[in-house]
Amino acid sequence: MIKYVCKHCGHHLGLIDQAVVDEARLGFDSLTIEERESIISYESNGDIVANVVCEYCQEALEQNPELILLSNLLQ
Repeated sequence: MIKYVCKHCGHHLGLIDQAVVDEARLGFDSLTIEERESIISYESNGDIVANVVCEYCQEALEQNPELILLSNLLQ
């Protein structure tokens, strides 16, 4: 299973509920090692978590770039 979660606000954006998921079909194979480490994490049960940015946080960052310095955009 792959869960898509906003890395800033923690909002759950989506879920791919399949036992076996081809990471190449999702484009994960095109990420650099550094990108993989910052975007993809694994839960103890084997689920994959893709830490992405939701539309709300993206818009907030575009309008207020200094927010990137905060640990949580919704402070």
